[in-house]
Amino acid sequence: MSSPNNAPTILWLDPLEPLGVSEHAQLTAAGLCIHCIHTLDDLQTALQNQQAQALAIRHDPTYSLLESAKELFKIAGESLPLICRVDRRQMNLAVDAMRQGAAYALATDDWSASTWQTAAEAAHAQVKEQALKAISSVVPSYKAQRNQNTVAPAAQPPQRKLVYVDPISRHLLALAQRVAQANVTALIEGPTGAGKEILARVLHESSARANGPFVGLNCAALPEQLIDDMLFGHEKGAFTGAQKDFKGLFEQAQGGTLFLDEIGEMPLHLQAKLLRVLQERQLTRLGAERTVLVDVRVIAATNKDLRTAMATREFREDLYFRISTFKLRVPPLRERPGDILPLVAALLLRHGGEGKQFSVSAEAQTQLLAYGWPGNVRELENVVQRAVVLCNGECIEAQHLMFDDLAALDSLEGATPTADASAMLLEPSFAAPQPMTALPLHEAAPVHFVPQQVAANLQAAVKNNEHQLILAAIQSTDSRMEAAKKLGISPRTLRYKLAKLKGEPAISSNAPGNAPGVETSAYAMAS
Repeated sequence: MSSPNNAPTILWLDPLEPLGVSEHAQLTAAGLCIHCIHTLDDLQTALQNQQAQALAIRHDPTYSLLESAKELFKIAGESLPLICRVDRRQMNLAVDAMRQGAAYALATDDWSASTWQTAAEAAHAQVKEQALKAISSVVPSYKAQRNQNTVAPAAQPPQRKLVYVDPISRHLLALAQRVAQANVTALIEGPTGAGKEILARVLHESSARANGPFVGLNCAALPEQLIDDMLFGHEKGAFTGAQKDFKGLFEQAQGGTLFLDEIGEMPLHLQAKLLRVLQERQLTRLGAERTVLVDVRVIAATNKDLRTAMATREFREDLYFRISTFKLRVPPLRERPGDILPLVAALLLRHGGEGKQFSVSAEAQTQLLAYGWPGNVRELENVVQRAVVLCNGECIEAQHLMFDDLAALDSLEGATPTADASAMLLEPSFAAPQPMTALPLHEAAPVHFVPQQVAANLQAAVKNNEHQLILAAIQSTDSRMEAAKKLGISPRTLRYKLAKLKGEPAISSNAPGNAPGVETSAYAMAS
């Protein structure tokens, strides 16, 4: 259970009935922080202040809250994951909510801690998924001198821009292109945040099905009772509230690809039904008498060890061998260091702002290459965004890098990158990858990396600026948790920064912008 200080905040909007005291207590006991709002104006204010991690609404066409919230998100340029509460007698609305982009749907009378914890996790997963999609969709293509190393695939070229530079990644991409040409089921394994869905899209867009739809489902983000309907569909009148026919995701993906993410979380009884559809290539909608032929390529992904799951009877052995005709493993970012600096370049282009061309010092490059990246590409994006915030100029220094893993931070002192990665460390631009036959490779426009040539007084000024930001955040918040959240770092990283600050007497209360006594309160919070 989450502690009150780091519990996810969920906005609560229900025009029919306010949240009762007992229900509020149950949600709090589930580790959630509920903030009730009463109007769409309140929601707009909350979006501007970034007060919450999700929005819980009652989904009922009479009130059109789902449509109103989405329209408000569009106007505000911000978005929150939606948790839709649906009357148990109208569970068809839950399917409708998920089709419109809701992160989770549940019954209005369901107050169980496990259900709401799952809903919060689904909302958090949706945020991460959107962030990862943003990384892959906006990376610019190579400049003209890099284009000679890019060879278009035989099928339709991928529309998204990819950063696969490390030899391991290039081999994986070439293998994926080859697998894409064969109409076989594929299983993608790899840790969270490493880019499994991106590789699934490569398989789709490099295949003969590239012109067909790519339909995805996160098997861990739906209640068990809804996955069946989402996958296989239903006929009008199949159950109370089924007012029209609904094509499941298999039918929606006809002629294309169905991507089943986190397939290891699929309930056992649905695994059996999925296996039957894969074997017979036909399905029967709920409430229907006729079968529907399906022409769909299935790509599954998991961060679990499915063989261990089979041993504990959590995953069917026959389904495993059906979906793993060809297995692809996406390695963690630490195993492909050649991708790190090109990804940094792409992320700096995305988050650096208009007209800025960032460079990264040699010391900062060394730390980026030596860090273990337990959170993979998603963590790398967080580190780059923090560096952009802390950097006053256009050169990212080591002082601007704020990592989440403190144990790894200690090991960075005196660290040197691997031989393969150090080859590109001090070059004026990224080393161009070697050409590869029929490889759909796109990379970010090069960001110039130069040796560190910064005066000591500028280093001190940058460090002082970082300390000023930390102390100002502590002054303006009530707790260490709030200060860390405001800075965009973890509480552990804040404690690490405060400990370093305490050991550096050069930053005193007489420094410009410091209020007397700020250091004393900062040290007290650190302890």
